[in-house]
This record gives sequence, structure tokens and C-alpha cells, in this order.
Amino acid sequence: MGVYYRKFRKTGRKIWWLSYTVANRQVFESSRSTSKRFAEKLLAIRKAEVAEGRFEMLKQSPKLGEWSEKYLERIGHANTKKRYTVSSGNLVRFFGEATPLNGITTARINEFIRARRDEKVKAATINRDLRFLAQVLKQAERERYLGRSPFDLGKFFQNESKDRRKPHILTWQEQEKLLSVALPRIRILTVMGVETGMRTGEMLALKWQDIDFLNDILRVEKSKTQSGIRIIPICNTLKSELLRWRSLVCPESQSEWVFPTFSDRRHKLQGGRKAWASTLRKAGLPFFPIYNLRHCFASRMTAAGVSAITVAQMLGHSSSQIVPRYAQVLDQNRLDAMKKLECYRLSSNSEGTQSETLGASRVPSPLASLESH
Repeated sequence: MGVYYRKFRKTGRKIWWLSYTVANRQVFESSRSTSKRFAEKLLAIRKAEVAEGRFEMLKQSPKLGEWSEKYLERIGHANTKKRYTVSSGNLVRFFGEATPLNGITTARINEFIRARRDEKVKAATINRDLRFLAQVLKQAERERYLGRSPFDLGKFFQNESKDRRKPHILTWQEQEKLLSVALPRIRILTVMGVETGMRTGEMLALKWQDIDFLNDILRVEKSKTQSGIRIIPICNTLKSELLRWRSLVCPESQSEWVFPTFSDRRHKLQGGRKAWASTLRKAGLPFFPIYNLRHCFASRMTAAGVSAITVAQMLGHSSSQIVPRYAQVLDQNRLDAMKKLECYRLSSNSEGTQSETLGASRVPSPLASLESH
């Protein structure tokens, strides 16, 4: 009963294993680590679990293909399930559908990352696949199909900053240009995006009953996450635009939705991705996703001095850690910072000059001392 290592002939690596007894039965478990200290800590945990009666024998490891399908059935959000289905396909294609979960090692995960990099796949896409794999293996660990997830032993997630495209933050002048040429539907979506920071899906899912014009608030009832269900104040600009939009929509449609779908595609109140791209061209602006309006909102709120936790709550995030990704430093903030620096420099120089003048007046002249004698 203790720890020992096994040396692999091909790689020469020493993997430490555990040996302990459960109900008069000897159990052998790989620590999946080359560190003896880590293996000893894991053995101590196993002994404590056995002593407290919390230890369960590992079940037969399921295959990656069937376990991924089982995990996908638990996903409730349609968009999340769609994204995870793509990741599941990428993982099964590389590892193999019949590969047992305990056969997915740190070395194999690194091989997967290298293969995806060779295919010129961006870091963000690789991280989505790895995030799904980590969740699948963690769930298997909870249900005792796996002793320990390899994600607990190594760092696999890629740095996305190199590949991430910097979002376009609308200036006030660009916003005026955009609104001046936008169709009514694109106009209200733009104003709502920059004034509330709502996700596009949240805006399209709004109903008129969710908007309280009397108290100037709107309720987000359907969101990507639980933190996204929130109440957002409405400013006067957005309120007037919403009332204008309602006057346009209600005579044409009695729908409960704020953004109803019209059967006639030539309808002036219609508009989607093509209409958004066309509006940007007419305004003379470079193309950027409408989702960037969310970044614009966060950047303006940060520039106005709003705290990060408040911005996170307005965006529908559970933590303020992700706010720096959304909030960009505006050009006007940089100009203001340089003006403050210049003012500080001038005030420091003027204070230095005054002190030198006062000091010179206090020091007696050598000629004056001679004349006094």
C-alpha cells in the first residue's frame, strides 16, 4: 500500500501509481503525474475517502462518442448545445469514437492542440473544444468513471489575445452617421445596443410586456445565462426611440414581440445581417458585428467612471473579471489623460520657478555685505 512508478518504454516517462485497499480489495490507480509528491497527496485523499466511507470504486470507463452524446442531452440552451455539438464532432474525429475516457491523457490532448494548430484553427476555437472536453471529463470524474481529469494536471487552454480581433467602438460622430442612414429596425437595434449593452438575442427576444415605460425600465426574461436575467434602466434617448418604433410596428402587426417577423421580406420594418452590413457601407464605416455595440456600451460606461461590478451587472455577467475584455480605452480618454499630464507638468514647473525666485530673494548678495561694512 503506497506509491510506485511505471516507466514507459517509448517515452521513458515515469508515471506514479497508487496502491490502496478498499473492502479487503487492493486497488491500483494511476495518478497520471510524474510527480511523486502529487501522487502521495492523492493517496492521502483516497485513504481519507475510504476511511469516511465516501470512496466509490471506479466504474468501467465509457467511450468518448457515447459519453459526449449523453452529456449533450443535458444542455438546455439551444445555442450552447449547437456549439458543443461542433466541439464534440472535432474531438471524436481526432480521438476516435471508441476511445475510452481514461485513454485521453495529457499527451493526447497536447497532440490534439498541435493538430488543430496545424489546421490553422484559431485559439478561441481550440479553447471551445477544450472547454467541452474538460466538462465531459469532469462529469465522468464526478460519476466515478474516471479517477482524475487530465485537465487538473496540465494547462492546455491557448492564449486568445493574439488571434482576437479588436472590436470596433463607435464614436459619437460615427453613431450619428449610422443612425442617419439606418432603416427603422436597424436604428432601434443600434440605439438599444449602445444604451443597454444587451446581447442581440436578448433584444430580439423582448416582448412589449417586458418594457415598463412608466418606470423607465425593461426586463430581460430570456438570456444566455442566469446572470443575464436582469432589469435595465431606460434612458430618455432609448425611450423615445422605442415609442417611435412601437408607433411604426403596431399598425402593421399586433404581435406581442418588440421585433416581430413580417412575412413580406420587402417590408421596410424588416432587416437582418444583410441590412446591418448595408447600413455600415452607406455610413462609410468598416464592417463589424452588431455584437460590438455591447463593447461600445461597456467602454462608454467605464469612461464615465462606472464601477466594474456595476458594468458587469448591466451586461448580465456574474463576475467583473470579464469586463476588461469588453471595455476599451476610448480615444477621448487618452486625450484627457494627456491634458491632465500636461496640466500637472505646468503646475509643477510653475511651483519650481516660484520657489527658486523666493530662494534667490532670501540669499544676501556678496556686494551688499561689503557695502554694509
